Amino acid sequence: MKMLMKQDRNKLIGVFISIAIISFLFLVSLAYGYTKTNFRMVFDAYLAFDDSVEHVVIQTMRMPRAVIATLVGAALGVSGAIMQALTRNAMASPGILGINAGASFSVVLGMTLFNVYSLQGFMWLAFLGALGAAISVYILGSIGRGGLTKLKLTMAGVVLSSLFSSLTTGMLILSENRLESVMFWMAGSVEGRKLELVSPVLPFIILGLVVAILISSKINALQLGEDVAKGLGQKTWLVKSLGLLVVVLLSGGAVSMAGPIGFVGLIVPHIVRGLIGIDHRWVIPFCAIFGAGLMLAADILARFILFPSEVPVGVATAVAGAPFFIYLARKEVVKG
Repeated sequence: MKMLMKQDRNKLIGVFISIAIISFLFLVSLAYGYTKTNFRMVFDAYLAFDDSVEHVVIQTMRMPRAVIATLVGAALGVSGAIMQALTRNAMASPGILGINAGASFSVVLGMTLFNVYSLQGFMWLAFLGALGAAISVYILGSIGRGGLTKLKLTMAGVVLSSLFSSLTTGMLILSENRLESVMFWMAGSVEGRKLELVSPVLPFIILGLVVAILISSKINALQLGEDVAKGLGQKTWLVKSLGLLVVVLLSGGAVSMAGPIGFVGLIVPHIVRGLIGIDHRWVIPFCAIFGAGLMLAADILARFILFPSEVPVGVATAVAGAPFFIYLARKEVVKG
């Protein structure tokens, strides 16, 4: 008992340390970029605003992108953890299972059929596309003998992702005038986003995070096996349904704000489980914190990789995530 209490205390201390690191990264995100500013200017922009270029940049450009990066990272980290836990698939993530591709397809379809070009329009189209893709993958992965398995789910995600990507590319080829409008969004970026994009999506993300925390102990039981969970009186279908709801709310909300950013939902849960174990009562909050930190760090890095030019943050996460995915794929093949 004392050992468990000590472990929980250490994890709680880890939460506070992680939050402190994220707070520092948030300030760095506000303080550094193409326009020369510093930490002092960040505080002055809110305590002694003087209408200077530096203060305007901090308030209207850097603050929105830092807030959105934090929310997107937290949402993707938690949705990846829920996906991997419920499917028992180490490679499950919004990008791998076709949710990002579904969101991109929905945006391009909306532009082609309904002439939607605003970021607000992209947001709602992406949310609906992510929802449709998640449900489609889940249904396809459940069809046939044996029900839902991690192999069938992965294959369904890969197939649907390829299908959505092919259809998206085809529509863009046929509508070259729309290509420039959507390509930067499809690369995944928080640059140029406004805080107005946050308010419609924030309730969905908060609801997803709350539900994820509420079902975390149920997920622990489910990890022991579906038969064991049922023997403990758990309604496994309800837990899985709520888990799917969480994935849709969080990944859909994240994609709708920043575009299809890959690998965050894949990397973060593995890092967290390697550090604190598999108890999802702790995995979920740590994934939210680490996901936010990874997105903030990637966004800061994206500003300086090709300085003074800037690359989309999705490119920065892909640079780190692609080798990690290859490592996981090789590991899973060896296990198999």
